[in-house]
Order: sequence, then structure tokens, then C-alpha cells
Amino acid sequence: MESFEEVLEQYRPMIYHMIRRLRIYKNVDEFEQIGLIALWEAYQNMQEDKGSFTGYAYATIRGKMLTALAKARKEDETVVYPKEEFWSVETDMSLRPPLELETLLSYCDGLTENEKKWVVATFYLQLKPGEIAVIEGKSISAIKKWRKGALEKIKKQIQQS
Repeated sequence: MESFEEVLEQYRPMIYHMIRRLRIYKNVDEFEQIGLIALWEAYQNMQEDKGSFTGYAYATIRGKMLTALAKARKEDETVVYPKEEFWSVETDMSLRPPLELETLLSYCDGLTENEKKWVVATFYLQLKPGEIAVIEGKSISAIKKWRKGALEKIKKQIQQS
């Protein structure tokens, strides 16, 4: 049998023919590469006693391209790409300044020191209960008790206002 370079030179027009026949207009370079790989696989797997190489190469190239088209179509159907306007409106939430400390402390009247620590750590420093527990050297359940007490007292203050 001929070398692959000779086969490639002879059957490269078949790849372009298949691209046109399947009406592929997006990612043409990618489908050309798929066709080249399919031609290589056909060259490697061809059994001369089974039939002509031309028919086998044609079926292999067409099959690989159809499989790639189906995969691309399925991906296009399942993946949602946001419109360009989405990206211009989106803001980074981490750039927003946390509550001002003075404003935050104005809600802390009547709270114990530990409850105030929880309010500041949670809303100003934006820490989680586990992180507060490590910093304060307390258990997470103790921090949750601070939270419960602080929230109850703050709710009462707001309702009385």
C-alpha cells in the first residue's frame, strides 16, 4: 500500500468535499483536522480484502464528522452563553465596602461583649462562625450562642423602634 503522505495528497479533497456536503461553516479548521485524523485511522485500519479504500475512507471521514457535529450541537443546546450585556452590568460583590463600623455598632446597644464580637466579625470582617471560633479560641457552638443572643436582642430593638 502507498505511504500515508501519498494517501493524504490523494484524499485531502475528499475531506473538503465532506465539509461542504455536510454544510459545515463554523470551525472549519477543526473539522478539517477531524477529517485528517479519520483518514489516518482509515489508513491504519484498512483491510484490503474487505473492499476499496476509497469507500472505507469516505465512510470513516463522514462518520467522524457527523459524530463531531452531533457532539457540537448537543453542547450548543445544553450550554447557555450569557449575552454581552450581562458582562457589562455584572459587578464584583467583593468590591462593595462592608457596613461601616460606626453604623454597625449603633445596632449593638444592649449586647454583651461576646455578642458584639460576633456582630463585628460577621458583618464587618465577613467571617464565618468557624473562623470566629478559631480567632476567639472558643467552640463553634459558643459562637452560635453569641449569634442567637445577638440576633434576638437586635430584633427586639428594631421592633421597638
